[in-house]
Amino acid sequence: MMRTFLKFFISGFLLVVIVVTAGVAQFTEKAEFGKFAITNATIHTVSDGVIEHGVVLINGETIEFVGKNAKITSDYHRINAAGKHLYPGFMDAGTQLGLQEIGAVAVTKDQAELGEFNPHVRAFTAINPSSVSIPVTRVNGVTHVVSLPVSGRLSGKATLIDLYGYSPDSMAVSPNAALHLNWPTAQKGGAGDQRSEEEVEKAYKKNLKELNEFWDRAVFYDDMMMSYEEGSADKEAPDTHKKLEAMREVLSGDIPVMISVDRKQDILNALEWTKKHPDVHFILAGVQEGWRVADEIAEAGLPCLVSTLFTPERAYDNYQRPYQNPAELHEAGVKVAIATGEIENVRNAPYHAGYAAAYGLGKEEALKAITLNAAEIFDVADRLGSIEEGKQANLFLSDGDPFEPTTHIDQVFIRGYKIPMVSRHSQLYEKYLNRGAVEH
Repeated sequence: MMRTFLKFFISGFLLVVIVVTAGVAQFTEKAEFGKFAITNATIHTVSDGVIEHGVVLINGETIEFVGKNAKITSDYHRINAAGKHLYPGFMDAGTQLGLQEIGAVAVTKDQAELGEFNPHVRAFTAINPSSVSIPVTRVNGVTHVVSLPVSGRLSGKATLIDLYGYSPDSMAVSPNAALHLNWPTAQKGGAGDQRSEEEVEKAYKKNLKELNEFWDRAVFYDDMMMSYEEGSADKEAPDTHKKLEAMREVLSGDIPVMISVDRKQDILNALEWTKKHPDVHFILAGVQEGWRVADEIAEAGLPCLVSTLFTPERAYDNYQRPYQNPAELHEAGVKVAIATGEIENVRNAPYHAGYAAAYGLGKEEALKAITLNAAEIFDVADRLGSIEEGKQANLFLSDGDPFEPTTHIDQVFIRGYKIPMVSRHSQLYEKYLNRGAVEH
């Protein structure tokens, strides 16, 4: 048995080494940093329309100028973007990127923790900057993502990161971007769920009761700590509780709670629950049946993080419903952002937005959904989400519409770094492109 265990451990370790080494190999071609002048581009600012034959100046990490007439000194590296389109870097507002490498190898999976209530767990501390999936994602125009833990009821805190850097610290945009809550479902789990309706209802009430009890404890703890902090001179310091301490920035509204919920009744139940916590900032995620209750979500004033590439929740629903969901939510007045929920396929985020655009959302709103809306929802719109002077230089150049799979992304900038357009996919493409010419 010990020999079998050691064999498994060594195999797993070697897989990790191979994966990490492959990831690090992406950085052998160094990123460039300094001053860049992108000229003659069609600039899709998102916040202020489209500028034809425009100029964007990048100075270090920052966009220095956006417009038509700019004085470009000799210390700028010129990039002639004639015939090209310049977009703000895309943001996927819900992923597990950097938290898992190989699904079948447990030691490469850091998106789950034991226990139901883990608000103290931080995805930020587990991000793998050398993940092979990161270069694959960014060369497709996705420059920053929210990466989140997924297990239990309160999974932990998601992190918002740029997709370039050698450590989580160097990648962090917002280390604690949101607390992730998996809403307890009042629905059966599918055809294989043999429970009676009474059993399903009983399980839901039990799960909700446990959530409320934990939340109430957190509120009591926060009140106790605030009372101590207001006049601590003559008071004995209370014992610190790690999990409840982690809830304080949530209860104060400093960071939002991202509620993952999909079915109609579950969404309505979650909306009713949020009304009991008016000081907390909530975001809905998933909402696959959001279109059924779009007016109720809009009335609650909650933004939604949505995907489009999935099958309908109910067999009798039209196949188009997932694609139409963002448009129906937007039409009702809900702020919508794109969140794929993916790991290695975060690279497909632009096509989620493309489906939403084609099925009613329109290109302009779909572009906002994967840029400015997402930045606004996570309170980073002062830095990201549009091409404006003073904002962080997360940009990409393409030869066409980035929502189309045939479009080629020519160049990506992240925090002003001109990123090497190399990934594991491009390496394999080059390797096997001329395989027929290899001598045997």
